[in-house]
Amino acid sequence: MPNVTMTINGREMSTEVENRTLLSTALREGLKLTGTHIGCDTSQCGACVVHVDGVAVKSCSMLAVEADGATVDTIEGQASPDGSLNVIQQAFQDHHGLQCGFCTPGMVMSASALLKENPKPTEQEVRDYLEGNICRCTGYQGIVNAILAASGQDVAIAAE
Repeated sequence: MPNVTMTINGREMSTEVENRTLLSTALREGLKLTGTHIGCDTSQCGACVVHVDGVAVKSCSMLAVEADGATVDTIEGQASPDGSLNVIQQAFQDHHGLQCGFCTPGMVMSASALLKENPKPTEQEVRDYLEGNICRCTGYQGIVNAILAASGQDVAIAAE
């Protein structure tokens, strides 16, 4: 079985995988980074989004061997250096962008990618970007408000 080495959240990490092992499985089972959630295994829900070499990827749609040598950022690496929530995570908390929390890691990672590409998105741009992420609890408005707030934009309280 091949050994896969990645720089994950700034640390070099290795795990042994079968050629068919998905990146999501390698992260959760091989490396014990369980913040990346597996919701569907068909790349429909977005709960497993991570960044691979700076690009948002549904980790259930990528083989671990494809990430060998890559830089991977997961939800575990999103906190501020002092361990406090980063701007996006804090906005999700402040604007009720999470309920059960199952979709939250993928939503936060997608939001991070969006704000990197488009630092001041409109509400419609946020909604369009999140099209591949499913949440069964929030109704999405809190998530959209959280992302707009994280971008430094005013969010109408009445919309929440």
